[in-house]
Parts: sequence; C-alpha cells; structure tokens
Amino acid sequence: MIPPKPTPRPDKVSLWRYLKLFRKDLLSAQPQRLYRAWMAEFRTPFFRSFMINQPELVDTVLKQRPEGFPKSGRISEGLRPLLGNSVFLTNGETWKRQRRIIDPAFEGGRLKDTFPAMIEAAQACVARLRDHVGKDIECEELTSHAAADVIFRTLFSVPIENEVATQVFEKFRTYQREQPLLNLAAFVPVPRWVPRLHSRRTRKNAKEIRALIASLTAERARLIAAGQAPDDLATKIMTTPDPETGRCFDTREMVDQVAIFFLAGHETSASALAWTLYLVALFPDWQDKIAAEAQILDDPSFGSVSRLKLSRDVFREALRLYPPVPMMVREAQCPDKFRGRDVPKGAQIVISPWHLHRHERLWDRPDEFDPMRWGTENGKTCQRQAYVPFSTGPRVCTGAGFAMVEGPLLLSMLLRNFRFKLVEGRTPVPVAHLTVRSKDGIWLRVVER
Repeated sequence: MIPPKPTPRPDKVSLWRYLKLFRKDLLSAQPQRLYRAWMAEFRTPFFRSFMINQPELVDTVLKQRPEGFPKSGRISEGLRPLLGNSVFLTNGETWKRQRRIIDPAFEGGRLKDTFPAMIEAAQACVARLRDHVGKDIECEELTSHAAADVIFRTLFSVPIENEVATQVFEKFRTYQREQPLLNLAAFVPVPRWVPRLHSRRTRKNAKEIRALIASLTAERARLIAAGQAPDDLATKIMTTPDPETGRCFDTREMVDQVAIFFLAGHETSASALAWTLYLVALFPDWQDKIAAEAQILDDPSFGSVSRLKLSRDVFREALRLYPPVPMMVREAQCPDKFRGRDVPKGAQIVISPWHLHRHERLWDRPDEFDPMRWGTENGKTCQRQAYVPFSTGPRVCTGAGFAMVEGPLLLSMLLRNFRFKLVEGRTPVPVAHLTVRSKDGIWLRVVER
C-alpha cells in the first residue's frame, strides 16, 4: 500500500495554466520528471528559476555558500504581513544578530527545561480526545490544537485555554486557510518600494494576531522588570543580549520572532503529526509497536524521550513523505554555473524537500512508508545527503531539536491511549499552503485502546 501523493501535471503546459495550477497547489503543478531530475530550469518573462535535487548542489547552496544564496525576497512577500522582519525572512547581518540571540534558548539544556510543559500539553490533548472516542475526527484540528498548546506553554507558560492564546490560535487558523504558500504578486518584477497585493482580510488578520502577541510580550516585559517572570523561552529570549552588540530585542522585534515561533512551532508540527497519525492508521501494526514502547512514559522524564526510538523513526518517516515545508527558495547573488548551465544573478534556486525526499535515484522505494529504512545503509546515506525537513547548514531551523522531542512524544502519548482507524472514502490528498496539509482534512476514527 502506497501513501497518497498529488497527481503530477503533464510535462508541458502553458505559462498561464502553470500559474493557475501553482496558485491552487504547487505540488500537483510540478511534473513527474522532477522525481528523477538532478536539476530543472523554469523560465517566465519575469525571472528564471532552477530546482536542484542533486545532493552536491543542495550542499553548495545550503551549507558551503549560503551567503551567496540568501533567502529569496519573492517568497517572503506572502508572509510579510504576519512575520514582519522575523528570523525566518531576514538575511545578512540582521539574520546573524537574530540567531545569536535566539539560538541559546533552544540549546540542549533548555530543551530539558521545556519538557514538563510538553508533557502537560500532551496530557491535555489526551484528555480532550477522550470526548471523541468512537467518533470520526479531523486530525489536523486535533494536532493544531495540541501543537499550539505546546508553543504557548513552553514560550509563555500559559495553556491554550488562556484567553489571549485562544484568540491567537483562532485568528491564525483563519489566516492559514486563506494564505497560499506564495503570493503571486511576488512574481511581478516591480520595485521593492511598491506595495504588494495582500487581501484586506489577510492584512486585518495579521494585524490582529500581532496585536495579541504584542500584549503577551508587553506583559512579559513587565514581569521581567519586576523580577517575577517565569523561566520559559520568552523570558530567555527577551533577556538574552546579542554577545557582539549587547542589545536585546526591542518590542517590535520580539513580536516578529514570536510570530515565527508560533508559525514554525505550531503550523509545521501540526502538519507533521497529522500525517503521522494517518500513516499509522494506514499501517496499523505500527500503532501497537509504538504503544508498547510508550509504556516508558508511565513515569515520564526528559531521559525517556531518547528511548522512544520507534516513535522517532515513524515520525521521521512521516517528515520524509510529507515534509511540512515542501519548498525553500534562495536567490543567486552572483552569476554561477550548475551542471554546465549558466545561472544568472537574481535567479531563484528552489530546493524541494518534497521531491528530494522522494527522489527515485536516491531512495530505495521512495514512495513507500518504511520506518525501518533509517537503519539501512541507503537510509543512513540519504539522511545525510537528501533529507532536509528542517533545512540544513547555517539556516537550519532553530527549533529542529524541539520538534524532534515534541513530535515523537505527542505521538507516543496518543497511541498509548487510543487507536486511530481509517474512515472509508476519506483518503487525504496532500496540498501545499503555508505547509503540506490535506485538501479536505485528515479524517480518522478514534478508538480507546
């Protein structure tokens, strides 16, 4: 049984047809040949782009010469209303300064400090789900709620039921449903000072979300000044000065960073966990294996996470098949040459985890669900060279370690209490918006274990 993926388009379509497909879903807008190609070139009247699947080229762009290929400004346009100048969008010295302040909050020792909050969020998720035993549920709703709860508990020491947290969560869901991965206005070659085309509703939702985050940030600043702040991620980030300049984030900068923590830590984790639940429903033997392993969580501790090996391998395989961020785009700062082709300055360089993770010339049985592959030579090689769910190199996701604790932990806690079964006629179809989600949701039946 092969997990579902979008039906690729024919190799040749008109530019207008491609843009319509792209706007609807960028995954099904791509041709089948990209699952075998080392590189593909795409030209429009406005710009040239190159998708690279060859591991050596990916290594060059993301690891060896990242400053020569900064994040593309075209891609940031769709997210700018919400994320401002967050670390996800910036480049150069601004980005370096932001990472110098943020990275210490996510070091190994700090992850241990956040573990009690993760456990509380997982237990709350299990408690909420008991009311739905015997029912069909939409799993993306379940995992979005759980991931948002983890973020608010670890970042601001408040549960999702907190009034402001609830408002942020609800407004973000509206924002996510309306916002495509890319704003097509970003592909029109106009000067940067010309306003981009965002819908009034998108701008309104982003403004309201940022105002709510600003209220949480202001309250935390007050507690810090009074010496009463909890020792959580928000306090750590707000009190960490840049070691080179001695400056901390100001209020606006902190709002930008919290916005991306919520997007990256909630939206991507929710996508990954929902697809993981679908995969274990499709291959139910794995549910029993994970449930047996999860008995070590009877008395949970941070040390027990390292023993959730099966859960981690299953979650890792879900990230391979359904990477939350399906494409990353960089921009060539100087003319270059890839595989004998001229790459002009300003060309868009696309690294697609979606295609790289399913590449037919790299992976054994690339479209099959096989958590055991990570113990094989092919799996180990591909993990080093062709597996980038969190990107890689200097711009690797700050929260990658956080996600690899949170995902297996939530999965284990759910499967030690429940079984998840497929719902007839509800096969999910992956599409890409802010992250890889299902076109009509991921529907499963919840059964008490």
